[in-house]
Amino acid sequence: MSVTLPRHEDLMLPTLKVLDELGGSGSNDEINDAVIAGQGFSQAQLDVVYEKSGAPVLVDRLSWARSYLKMPGFLASAGRGVWVLTDAGREALSLNADQLRKKVNEAYRRLNAERQKKSAIDNAEAHKAEDEADWSDRLLAKLKSIEPAAFERLAQRLLRESGFVKVEVTGKAGDGGIDGVGVLRMNLISFQVLFQCKRYAGSVSAGTVRDFRGAMQGRADKGLIITTGTFTTDAKREATRDGAPAIDLVDGELLCQLLKERGLGVTVRQVVVEEVDIDAGFFDGL
Repeated sequence: MSVTLPRHEDLMLPTLKVLDELGGSGSNDEINDAVIAGQGFSQAQLDVVYEKSGAPVLVDRLSWARSYLKMPGFLASAGRGVWVLTDAGREALSLNADQLRKKVNEAYRRLNAERQKKSAIDNAEAHKAEDEADWSDRLLAKLKSIEPAAFERLAQRLLRESGFVKVEVTGKAGDGGIDGVGVLRMNLISFQVLFQCKRYAGSVSAGTVRDFRGAMQGRADKGLIITTGTFTTDAKREATRDGAPAIDLVDGELLCQLLKERGLGVTVRQVVVEEVDIDAGFFDGL
């Protein structure tokens, strides 16, 4: 039985309302979780993924809704996956879904004219489908194609570029899924951090988080799980459960952003619009 999913434009007004309820700003995860809860999407809808990358379609369309809301200035990106509701966005809360869609489409056409595109795009949904395999989707596909050991070395490099020292890949069999260890220094304080790499499509479960916490018990101050996939809602709750050591989670979307920000296998060219290239040779050489 096929599962019906909302289009990205159907998610724009709920996104504005959620950001208003969150106090005017929110992270990707906060926005996604609030919209999903508010709209009452079923688990079957949440489980629909792209065949090639394994990325959840509904989460991707929520991302597109934010990108389109940025065009008329209703949302602004504060960096590091945080979005801000602008004054124009607050005024747009008084619009109905059709009026909002019209405003966004007008901004979309205006930006296309400014970018001097040779031909107008009559169908915004067709344009979206053409661009659906965007740079992050291509990057995730590449990450899933490399060897597990190469992915662990990439995680090691990423942690070093993020301020960790003494980063080692261990990858010992029967070590509770612990793939490496590093030290994060913050001013006068340092933390011993154990990390686990999950290079696969689909979602990391709460059981995986619990098992990892059990393996790190008494051996480190913090834990970090890095995956090319996603985390279930239960896994996110388990990672921040009261009374248990917190475990930080890096999903595929955040991993792509981190690699892009640090220039690890990802090159950004600023032309009229941002262009992102994936350097396949970088990952093949890990």
